[in-house]
This record gives sequence, structure tokens and C-alpha cells, in this order.
Amino acid sequence: MIDTHAHLDALEDPAGAIARAREAGVDRIVTIGTGLSSTRASLVIAEGEAGVTVAAGIHPHQAADGDSVEDLAALADGKIVAIGETGLDFFRDYAPRDEQRRLFAEQLELARDLDKPVIVHTRAAEDETMTMLAGFDGTVVMHCFSSPDLLPAALERGYYISFAGNVTFPKAAELRDAAVRIPADRLLVETDCPYLAPQPVRGKTNEPAYVVHTLTSLAETRGEDRDELAHRIDANAAAVFGFA
Repeated sequence: MIDTHAHLDALEDPAGAIARAREAGVDRIVTIGTGLSSTRASLVIAEGEAGVTVAAGIHPHQAADGDSVEDLAALADGKIVAIGETGLDFFRDYAPRDEQRRLFAEQLELARDLDKPVIVHTRAAEDETMTMLAGFDGTVVMHCFSSPDLLPAALERGYYISFAGNVTFPKAAELRDAAVRIPADRLLVETDCPYLAPQPVRGKTNEPAYVVHTLTSLAETRGEDRDELAHRIDANAAAVFGFA
């Protein structure tokens, strides 16, 4: 199994979390950079850890921190499998919107130049996010999907849709309805740890081992065999991130 979106650098004990993930059958983890320091820390964590790879990005919340995409590009090496997470977040507005837009556009260009997929965060900025993505012809992962209204356009464009623990929450019926409508070859699963622990472990610090709960919920929602869905998602992740 794979956790396609974890923030290992935000966990107190990344090595312990990786070990527990392996015990749970999660043998691949993509750990996500949210800025230069986060990406560097993620690369250190991934060093020597089989099955752990890194996405390099500048999160919209960090758009005012002074990190440059030029410096981000310099971090790209064999462990970098994607650019992101990047995107727009007009809900929190932790950074000026113009800076979010600029860095999003520059990271899309970087992903194009490196022929890497892009991992997209969008909140309260869905229409503008989709407008900016319209000119990007590479692989797109809509991370922690929570915008059912975007699903038709996202599927028409061939985007991958990734679900986190919030799809398991009792009040998330709209997300589960959306999950049923996604073709099996467009589906991914993630923890977004340490955030959004799935319902069976709600209240705990989320970690990659808990992706099994989200997978189980998706399989039940879609009426599919859990192991078969896990194999399908692994194949999707291999296609996205270039895993052998």
C-alpha cells in the first residue's frame, strides 16, 4: 500500500511512523515539502528509507516566507517525484493572494520543465485554481479532495483525485458520493498526516499507517474488495510518480 501524501517532517518521530507504516502494510510513502526548509527536512528523512520519496513544493500558506522556486528547483534530485504541494488557499489567507498566484504559476512551470506531476492544494479558490491549471498539460493530483463541484471538470481533464481521512467523517456524505463517481484508474489515497486522522482513530495524531482506514472506507463506499482497490491505487500511484 501507499500513502501518497504525508508530512513526515511535521511528525515528532518520523522514523517510528515509517516503521509502524511498514508493519501496517504501507510500504511506500510520498512525503510532501511545504517550503524550502520542509523539503530539505523531507529529503533528510527519506535518505536511506526504502520506499520513501519526496515531493518538493511551496505551500500557499508559505507564499509570503520568501522561498523562491529557483531555490526549490535546485533541490530536485532522484528522490523528488513531484512538485507540490502548491496551489491557492483563500480560506485562511495566510499569505497575499498575488504571491500565492505567482508561486503557483512558477511551480506549474517547474513541474512542466522537469516533467513531474504537480500536487495541488485548493481551498476557497476552486474556480481560480482550475483556471490556472487550464494551461498545464502535465499530470495533476488534486490532493485531499474536498470540492465535489470540481469533480466533473477534474475528471474531464484527466486529473487524479486523492482522498484523505476526512472522507471517513460521518458528515462527509458529499465526499463519499464523489468517491463513487471516480474511475478506478483516477483514484489515490493519502493521510495528509499529521492532520485529518480518519474516523476510527479520530483524535490521534495522524500517521501513514492510518491510511489503511481511509482505504477501507473507500472500498466499502465503492462496493469493492479492499485488497483489489489497494492494488489499483498502487498502480495509479506508480503511473503518477514513476515508481518501478
